[in-house]
Amino acid sequence: MNQFEIKRLVDKAYDKAELNKEEITSLLAADINQLDYLLQKADQKRKEICEDEVHLRAIIEFSNYCRRNCYYCGLRKDNQHLQRYQLKKEEIIKTAQMAAELGYQTVVLQSGEDEYPTAQITEIIKEIKNTTGMAITLSLGERDFAAYKLWREAGADRYLLKHETADQRLYEKYHPGMSFENRIESLKYLKKIGYQIGSGVIIDLPGQTPEILAEDLLLSQKLELDMIGSGPFIPHEKTPLAESKTGTVEMTLKFTALSRLLLPLAHIPATTALGTIDVEGRQKALMAGANVVMPNVTDSQYREKYQIYPGKICINEEAGDCRQCIGGIIASLGRFVSQNKGHSLRK
Repeated sequence: MNQFEIKRLVDKAYDKAELNKEEITSLLAADINQLDYLLQKADQKRKEICEDEVHLRAIIEFSNYCRRNCYYCGLRKDNQHLQRYQLKKEEIIKTAQMAAELGYQTVVLQSGEDEYPTAQITEIIKEIKNTTGMAITLSLGERDFAAYKLWREAGADRYLLKHETADQRLYEKYHPGMSFENRIESLKYLKKIGYQIGSGVIIDLPGQTPEILAEDLLLSQKLELDMIGSGPFIPHEKTPLAESKTGTVEMTLKFTALSRLLLPLAHIPATTALGTIDVEGRQKALMAGANVVMPNVTDSQYREKYQIYPGKICINEEAGDCRQCIGGIIASLGRFVSQNKGHSLRK
């Protein structure tokens, strides 16, 4: 594809937030060295929509138990080499309060698909709301629809449920016993009852193609996501995909940039996975349309045990040090840490 055609498609995406599958595919398939204009326009759109503020979301990884057996994830049930842990209610609340003291406006409660009691999660949500006033995002996988409703009523603001891939065949291959249809219906239900919804994909998952990634973007538009994330596939040695190739920075950046142009009102994180395969990965994403960073505030004794993929950055840092580090990264780009909760740009 020549530079004239790239410019035409990027300008169309910038002006109309609209491309068809073939057009998206052609940009995703193009060499990253041809796509400076795409990255520049995505950053321009980010500044137009979000200005220069970057939202920080503090992640608490409170349990690494999981009932699922996803082919790519180190938390999978069949990984007998992982030391499992589950934080008590009081530990989770205390960690959230510490995050609030560090200046975070949002906390993300994340776990494997654990059977953590619904009632206890409800109590945790209420206590965090009452004592900190922070926005609360839940990232707990697929749960009973009644639980979603109960947690929303308790004060949870957002739900992050990645669809991972828009290709139903690939999804069900890598998620044994799970239904692609149920995942999408869950996202629709969460939006219906008032959650701000986030989803996202794994970039360069084995078998994925630019055509499939184009479908991911079109699906994300259809779902009217409030947040869309993308991180590179990183193989874990204790999974069926152990011998597969690591995903690329290049495809992740292309997807990030197109996410900003096609879903201009979505929050877009610069993911830890990207920072894991490239020391400047998060900075590159922030220059390609991203406006969110999600630092880990889990106690350091647990971080290395929450091993979705190996080699994750920052697992030995204390929460306060991590907050200072990411603040420095953001300032180095001429941006600033937002002092508001970063609710949906669609509101």
